[in-house]
Amino acid sequence: PQGNDFTQDVRFRGFAASPLQGTPQGLAVYQNGVRLNEAFGDSVNWDLIPRIAIDRADTWTSNPVFGLNALGGAVNLQMKTGFDFAGGEASLQAGSARRVDGSIQYGWHRDDLGVYLAADGLSEDGWRDHSPARIARFYGDLGWRSADSELHLVASAGSNHFGVVGPTPVEMLADNERSVYTWPQTTANDMQMLALNGTRTLSDAWSLQGNVYGRHFKQGHVDGNSGDFEQCSSGSSYPTALCLQDDGFPVPPGGKTPAFRDQFVVVGPQGAPIPVADAGTPYGTLDRTAIDAKTFGGSLQATSDAALAGHQNHFVAGVSVDRSRVNFSAGSTLSYIFPDLFVGNNDSVPGTGQIIRTLGNIGLAPVRIRSTTAYYGVYATDTIDVTPRLAATLGARFNAARVTLEDELGTSSELNGSHTFRRLNPNAGLAYKLTDATTIFTGYSEANRAPTPLELGCGDPQKPCLLEGFLVADPPVNQVISKTVELGVRGHWNLAGGRTEWQASVFHTNVDNDIISLASQIQGRGFFQNVPATRRQGIDMGLQHRAAPWFAYFNYNYIEATYRFTSDIASPNNPQADDSGNIHVTPGDRIPGIPRQQLKAGADYALSPALTIGGDVAFVDRQYYVGDDANQNPRLPSYTVTSIHATYALSRDVDVFGSINNLFDRKYALYGTYFNPGDVSIATTQPLTDPRIQTPAQGISFRAGVRVRF
Repeated sequence: PQGNDFTQDVRFRGFAASPLQGTPQGLAVYQNGVRLNEAFGDSVNWDLIPRIAIDRADTWTSNPVFGLNALGGAVNLQMKTGFDFAGGEASLQAGSARRVDGSIQYGWHRDDLGVYLAADGLSEDGWRDHSPARIARFYGDLGWRSADSELHLVASAGSNHFGVVGPTPVEMLADNERSVYTWPQTTANDMQMLALNGTRTLSDAWSLQGNVYGRHFKQGHVDGNSGDFEQCSSGSSYPTALCLQDDGFPVPPGGKTPAFRDQFVVVGPQGAPIPVADAGTPYGTLDRTAIDAKTFGGSLQATSDAALAGHQNHFVAGVSVDRSRVNFSAGSTLSYIFPDLFVGNNDSVPGTGQIIRTLGNIGLAPVRIRSTTAYYGVYATDTIDVTPRLAATLGARFNAARVTLEDELGTSSELNGSHTFRRLNPNAGLAYKLTDATTIFTGYSEANRAPTPLELGCGDPQKPCLLEGFLVADPPVNQVISKTVELGVRGHWNLAGGRTEWQASVFHTNVDNDIISLASQIQGRGFFQNVPATRRQGIDMGLQHRAAPWFAYFNYNYIEATYRFTSDIASPNNPQADDSGNIHVTPGDRIPGIPRQQLKAGADYALSPALTIGGDVAFVDRQYYVGDDANQNPRLPSYTVTSIHATYALSRDVDVFGSINNLFDRKYALYGTYFNPGDVSIATTQPLTDPRIQTPAQGISFRAGVRVRF
């Protein structure tokens, strides 16, 4: 949805692990057993993980080991070590948008000692205006092992910066596909992590696995937005001052009294009202948020393969703890929108460049809070071979979460509070071997997600937050609970001198108290709200075939993601919204932003010992614009995109490679939502009228490089 290779979402069965604050998260993500979901909003910053150091990635659907936030499943990343990667490899490539990136990795082991080191970096201007990216990442593993033990000290770090990404009004894209909507919009991510993990064999049947870690994450976000300002009403106490528009707020009994109107008066740092300029002034705000999070945690797990009553048996039990302290700050600076939609200071406009708030701290107010989170888990699961062909699994995990918020400015006492969430999540399953090569399986699992500090502090529609994380209120937000039933079959065939692995499954997930993000009538603001029930159900199918000189894969996903309640919800920029800015949702309405079908396929073929060529194709079905929860408007069109790549070995140790992405230069959108086209009408030479806003995909692009092994 952001339109950048490094600010991507990972989605599975209608649930997301996204770096974007405000996206309701539904996947737990781990790296070598360390939880990567950020403490403040459960977001996942994929840009901080060096892909070159990933050994494998596993996706799990019904496993209680993975704890909080595994509503739709979990992703577990296993990283390389010096014991499984030997030698060195370096690569350098360049391509479209003045992109240059390189990586280097080296693995070595002797006797009981192993070392693995990896680093990569990137610089590009971005294919859209004002959208550069800078990446720098490091990963290192120092390992030791003996006959019955293994220990790894892991260090990881990243320092990344991104320019403007995200959606642009369709009318602007029609004139220039590179255009962006208000800027600057920058994000800087910095992370350092140190972890110690190990295993110990206690006997032929029992072993222990454990880890301890510390992680420091900092994020700074700058966002230029349009300002929903007007001259204060003559009925207020400051008729010549600047006011935030109050049209989207309910009128109190007795009408818009001076006390009601005065809440929306814009004041500077000293509390003095800011005088309004002339009616044609295109006001904006430069919004800044900062997160500084320190997390410490660990886990201990025992595993046994001892037989139970003469039957093969696999038992796992463990405990985990993750504790975080987060300092969060946010503020808005009054700004001016220039004709190129740059949002910044204009010395000729009174008040621009000042940090602002409203007298009632509604919509605009500096925030500085401290939050602490403590997540605890205890779990056990057992799989027993009832017969040589039938295996049964039974398990459960108890999760406890405590989230505390403290206002550090003394101006938002309603933020102060402590919240506790607890739940026992069971799981059960059966697997039956139809043949030695085919297994049918079924399972039931439950999972929960505790509301994050971001969601707990931003749930009041009358005090909306900047979508990137302002906190202003503390209404109740309930924990989310998912219940999943799955039935599938998997197997493998030996065909044409190779091996084919395949799987197919149907799944049905009901979610109670799902948390969704809703837009406010104030541009760039929103709030979180529980909805009674949602459902995600569908089909997953996939296969892959390996046989010299071929590798081919095919994956297909069909999903019905729907609301299961009747209610009005806020969507003020939707063209079908009523006078109160609401739309009416009924059971069966599809959840926006989730395509019904996705198909991905590809193949590699070795034309000779030196030359390999390949290609990939992806089809993504239509999806409703985010904000069209009642499904009343045309959908975002489906798209098909094709890419090709090739590698040529110049020698045993040197390869050259290249790729062409979006081979046929298809024009399509990755994401769509709505905005108020009147927000920048004063600033633009041609007023906008279409409320649709989209994230465009990059057109045809090229990359080429060289890889050296040593």
